[in-house]
Amino acid sequence: MVLLAVLVYLVVGASSAALIVRSSSARRSHPAAGPVQHVYEAAFLSGGPARVVDSAIAALHADGRLAIGGPGIVSVRHPLAHDPVERAVFEQLAAAPTGALHTLRIAVMRHPAVQEIGDGLAAGGLMTPPGQNRGLTVWGVTQGVLSLLALPVAFALTVISFVRDDDPGVPFIVMVLPALIAGSVTGFVVAGRGRRRITTAGQHAMRSYATQHAQAFSAAHLVALHGLRAVPDPALQAQLIAAARNPAARTDGHSPSSTDYVAVWCAGSSPGSGCGSAGCGAGGGSSGGSGSACSSGSSCGGSSGGSSCGSSSGSSCGSSSGSSCGSSSGSSCGSSS
Repeated sequence: MVLLAVLVYLVVGASSAALIVRSSSARRSHPAAGPVQHVYEAAFLSGGPARVVDSAIAALHADGRLAIGGPGIVSVRHPLAHDPVERAVFEQLAAAPTGALHTLRIAVMRHPAVQEIGDGLAAGGLMTPPGQNRGLTVWGVTQGVLSLLALPVAFALTVISFVRDDDPGVPFIVMVLPALIAGSVTGFVVAGRGRRRITTAGQHAMRSYATQHAQAFSAAHLVALHGLRAVPDPALQAQLIAAARNPAARTDGHSPSSTDYVAVWCAGSSPGSGCGSAGCGAGGGSSGGSGSACSSGSSCGGSSGGSSCGSSSGSSCGSSSGSSCGSSSGSSCGSSS
C-alpha cells in the first residue's frame, strides 16, 4: 500500500505541476494589451455579441431610428447607420421575413461586424481566442474528476487491507487523501481559468473604461456597461429581455454547414449564464441572456469546432478573410462611442 500511495503522489503531483506550468504559460502568451477603444468593445467584454447587439438596438431606438412594437416586431423609421454594427442591424432587418426581434438579434450577432469586435479584442490581448485553452480545460476537468473518483476506490482498498491484515498500519485512505484533494482542487481551478474568455488585462481595461464613462448616459453606454437592466425605455427593456429568453433564440446545437458562418465567439440564449464573468466579459449575466456554443481555432477564418462560452443567441464569423478579423474591429466601430 505504501508503494501505491507513493505512485499516487507521483502521478497527481506531476500532472498538477504540468497543469500549473501550462496555465501560467498560457497567461503569459497574451499579446501586450491595449485599452478599450469604444462602446462596442466594452459591450463585447461585458456580455459578448448579445450585449453588442442590445447596445446598438437601444441606441437606434433611443433616437427614433428603430421602432419596436408588440409582440417584438421591429420596424425602420430612419435607416441611417453611424457605424458598421448599426449598418448590420439595418441589413439583417431588411433581410428578416417577419422583423421579429429575437430573430434579428441572432442574425446581427452572427454578422462579421459584431464577430470582428471579438477578433480585435483578442488581437489586443483583452480576450482569449475561442478554443485556445480547450486542451487545458479538458485536462484540468479530467484530473479533478479522476481525483474525486479515486477517493471511494482508496476507501475500498483501505477496507480490504484491514480485512486481510490485522495490523495494516496507516490507513491507505489517510495516506493518499491529501494528494487526491490537492489534485482535484488544482484540476478544477485550472480548468476554470482555462474557460475564462476575458484576460486579466481585459478586466483591468474594462474597469478603466467604466470609470472613464461613469457619467455617460447614452442608451448604448448604459446597456454596454450594465446590461438590459439599464435600458432607459421600460417597454424596450421588456421586449429585449423577452427576445433574449425566447427558446427560438437558442442555437446551442447549431452545426454550421460549409455555406454558413462558423460559430466563433458566442452563441445560444439561456438566462443567467452570460458571456460575462464566467466566460467572455466582466459583466456577468445582467444582459438577461446567455448560453454557449463557440468554436475552436482562429477567431475568424474557416475553422470550426466546439467550445463554450456565454452570451445570448447565435454567433459566427466563418468565411470572412483573415485580414478582416481583428484589425477591422477597432476602426469599424469607433464612431459609436
